Amino acid sequence: MPRLSEDVFLHPECDVKNTKFGRFTELGLGTRILNSELGDYSYTDRYADIANTTIGKFSNIASFSRIGPTDHPMELASMHHMLYRTNDYWDDVEPWTDFFEKRASRRTNIDHDTWIGAQAIIKPGLNIGHGSVVAAGSVVTKDVAPFMIVAGVPAVPLRKRFEDDIAERLMALSWWDWDHDKLKDALPDFRSLHIEAFLEKYES
Repeated sequence: MPRLSEDVFLHPECDVKNTKFGRFTELGLGTRILNSELGDYSYTDRYADIANTTIGKFSNIASFSRIGPTDHPMELASMHHMLYRTNDYWDDVEPWTDFFEKRASRRTNIDHDTWIGAQAIIKPGLNIGHGSVVAAGSVVTKDVAPFMIVAGVPAVPLRKRFEDDIAERLMALSWWDWDHDKLKDALPDFRSLHIEAFLEKYES
């Protein structure tokens, strides 16, 4: 693993368009990302495919996951690229910009400290709450509540990571907004303290 820094670390073969990166971010081999934001400390593993998505801090995005996949115009006579990537087929026809703008407006939101498992798919326009987990191979078609673990096709809630009061306290603590030095100082407690002891220590 590379030594990360203030600038995004791009592994080979990444395809990046119109995307903003926070500090200590990383894109795995062959990741494709379009019209998106990747918050501080978030990363993708190999061949993640992300479009029109705002990703919070400390998000863990596994290999071959797909977030905000672009859709096709199913309500029309054809769904094919020729309708909107028109200039790929004819020299004298402009692309269908309204369609691309509509696609881009369907934003997906991934909150802080989330884990998106390998080969998971998250449909456009959804919200994946703080601290939630999307199991490998899941297809998410509905919003995911904070600190919920979901799995399946389509994904359904399996269980909460923490009870509601603990989840609310974690969101109020918002450790993901701590500065780099405070995170380093707290590492021994992140590693060793039970969640309630951690909260009790840092809530004051």
